Amino acid sequence: MTEHSPMLPPERTRTLALASAFLRGVAAAGLGLGSLAVLVTVLWISSPYPDSGPGGALRAAAAVWLLAHGAELVRPDTLSGVPAPVGVVPLLLVAGPVWLAHRAARDAAEPEEGRRRPSQAGAFCAVTAGYLLVAAGAAAYARDGSLRVVPDTLAFPVALVVAGAAAAGVWTAAGRPFGPLPSWSPLVLQEAVARTLFRDRAEAACRAAAVGAAVLVGGGALLAAVALGRNAAAAQDSFLALSGDWSGRLAVLLLAVSLVPNAALWGAAYGLGPGFALGTGATATPLGLTGTPAVPHFPLLAAAPDQGPATPLNWAALAVPAAAALALAWCVVRRAAPADAPRAQAWSPRETVLVTGLAALGCGAGTALLTAVAGGPLGSGALAAFGPVWWLAGPAALAWTAGIGVPAALLLRLWRLRERGWAWRRDADAPEGAADTGGAEADEDVRKGGAGNGADADPVPEEAEEGPEETGKPRRWWAPWRTDEPRESTVQENQAETAAGGPAPVGGAPEDDPGFEPYDFLPTDPWHEKDWHGKETREARWASLKQGSGGLMADFPARVPAAPRFEETQATPAGEKPADGRDGATP
Repeated sequence: MTEHSPMLPPERTRTLALASAFLRGVAAAGLGLGSLAVLVTVLWISSPYPDSGPGGALRAAAAVWLLAHGAELVRPDTLSGVPAPVGVVPLLLVAGPVWLAHRAARDAAEPEEGRRRPSQAGAFCAVTAGYLLVAAGAAAYARDGSLRVVPDTLAFPVALVVAGAAAAGVWTAAGRPFGPLPSWSPLVLQEAVARTLFRDRAEAACRAAAVGAAVLVGGGALLAAVALGRNAAAAQDSFLALSGDWSGRLAVLLLAVSLVPNAALWGAAYGLGPGFALGTGATATPLGLTGTPAVPHFPLLAAAPDQGPATPLNWAALAVPAAAALALAWCVVRRAAPADAPRAQAWSPRETVLVTGLAALGCGAGTALLTAVAGGPLGSGALAAFGPVWWLAGPAALAWTAGIGVPAALLLRLWRLRERGWAWRRDADAPEGAADTGGAEADEDVRKGGAGNGADADPVPEEAEEGPEETGKPRRWWAPWRTDEPRESTVQENQAETAAGGPAPVGGAPEDDPGFEPYDFLPTDPWHEKDWHGKETREARWASLKQGSGGLMADFPARVPAAPRFEETQATPAGEKPADGRDGATP
């Protein structure tokens, strides 16, 4: 006998579910903070010249962990005595805390067998509260360290980053739905989201914006890698000069790796045109480096361009935003005019322009957001401005993607919807119920020899006027050897069509086939009027059956049974008897 646990009231189970979500947020924050603390402690132990005890190392780890959430740090001990801010966030460190908060919220909102699932709002609030509680404790602990946290930055952007990651986790647990919107949102927006057409267009715009931003960041990473390769000697000298022991060089290497995404965004801003600031009095753009840069010794900063006017090699960086705009346009056109969809389902030019413009706007907004977190102050003097300027990089990305993407999208749409005679794909048949555009269906009827929409249409197919196509597959734009010269079989087809007054079979006349053998029409008289019951015919049938049976049939001649009366009546005239004196035979 087993005892069943008593049923808990709904209020108790709801409280337990919220407590579980709260503990998930605490565990996610503790896991991220603990991992970074272990790494910093290992580097402190391996250092031959530690500046402080284990408490100082742990406080530095807590400050760096908050910096990964976007918090701004301050160094109080400087040579000038003025506290120096540290606002450049290593973006690679952001991935860890964001992923942990996202996973905690997703696991808290997903239903499990035997456990009551909290509401989506409850899971979001509980996970966020548990995570931020640990963040507040870390900020209080790091207050007496060498790196202190600015209290105002705990609300923005630390709380905003945690809340965004938790909201994304809850949304993922719900299946990533696109709507419905909350009841407090405008009614017009709720009605628009409820429409399937609006959701499809919005999804296409978001995907295209993400593709454009990804190509832009990837191109910036390529620019940074090329510039760093050209100045590899200077980067090596800077790396070796920062530290003389292996633990210090390992710390510099880890810091450089965590700043690689920042370098990619700096390269993207450089390719867009506004460039990035190397201090308050210097700006690097594709046109050259103006002013006096204040560049600290660091390996990645060796990729900065030299002072003076730019060269044609620097101008080549402008190809990065152009490539991003073309990728954005191609992503939109793939949805606007799919290769496997009929022409009737293609988007109109107005819809294509609208979706491309929205995608360009999203790409510009994403670029502005990314470049805003890629830079920041590194001091209070000349290094107060360091990195790309987000309010210049965002509009530049919008101008590039909209100025090149919209015309490119229209041209690509026109190219994908061109006529079949020189298209690279075969137009798919429109499904039942599709809107009649009056063009594609009529053209298809004309190609098949039909009358189309007009009663006096010419039944001669279009191939006879413009030149035939190769049977089986349409002519491809990448196959120039497929010309419009008629082949021999096509000429014979046209001749047979002209002689018969109608379209000839595909592949030419049948008598042109070398294996073709003509035959007479099949006989139309009844089978019982043939010599079906003759002796030779019966013996041949019997021999064939015996051979096919594999030796199972007996070896004796077939006996002819008596024929039914209806066959006797049909085979023998009235008043006569069969010649052999029997009533007839049956097969």
